[in-house]
Amino acid sequence: MSFLHRTQNWSAPAIAGLLIAGVWEAALRITNPDFFILPAPSAIVASFFATFADVWEATRNTGYIVISGLIAGVIFGVIAALLVTRFRAANDTITPLAAAINAIPIIALAPIFNAWYGITSARSNQAVVMVLVFFPIFVNTARGLTEVESDQIELMRSYAASEWTITKEVRIPNALPFFFTALKLVSSVAVIAAIVAEYFGGRVDALGPLIIQNASSTRFDDAWAAVVAGSMLGLSLFGLASALEYLAMPWQRDLRGDS
Repeated sequence: MSFLHRTQNWSAPAIAGLLIAGVWEAALRITNPDFFILPAPSAIVASFFATFADVWEATRNTGYIVISGLIAGVIFGVIAALLVTRFRAANDTITPLAAAINAIPIIALAPIFNAWYGITSARSNQAVVMVLVFFPIFVNTARGLTEVESDQIELMRSYAASEWTITKEVRIPNALPFFFTALKLVSSVAVIAAIVAEYFGGRVDALGPLIIQNASSTRFDDAWAAVVAGSMLGLSLFGLASALEYLAMPWQRDLRGDS
């Protein structure tokens, strides 16, 4: 894929975003409402830079929760997927339990973890992120490990390959596209989970409390500046996941003709 083609892939959403912001700005200038909870994009950008020190500090603190919880959820999800595809007992135990945990909403998990770890502890919010990240990683990776062509497995066994060799040479490469699809999905989910969990406890100098404090004081431009920071954090993690996918699967680049 040429550099020009990659630029074109990003230019379409960028142009669409600029058009939406332009229409948003123009609509507010034309209607000129006396009080509106959705400030103009220009006001949000101005607030973002005016309060950059506070926003940056809050983004760093929330980012630590997001990244640490994301890493833990990915590790546990991959390990669980490997176990359920290797051992029937693990599949019968882990899969129903994971589905049950995934059905629990964040607003129920956050107070429980706060009671366990302390309302100001980072571990409670990390646990919330980890739980929400775990299930998509687990399900997609397990699917990739199991949905392998039977001919490939039979060929490996005809050469007396061990189960670990089959997993390493066949199952894991087959599971990588499934894994990275889930990783890109949870990179955004992790940010949402962390900010929602911060509404119930954790550090006061994080994005969740910053949004609540500004919104409750009707400083909506400052609140939306914090929301924009959270969106940028999610986009950064999505971009990082996409870059890792590009590096981890060189054969996909060859198939697409990427350079």
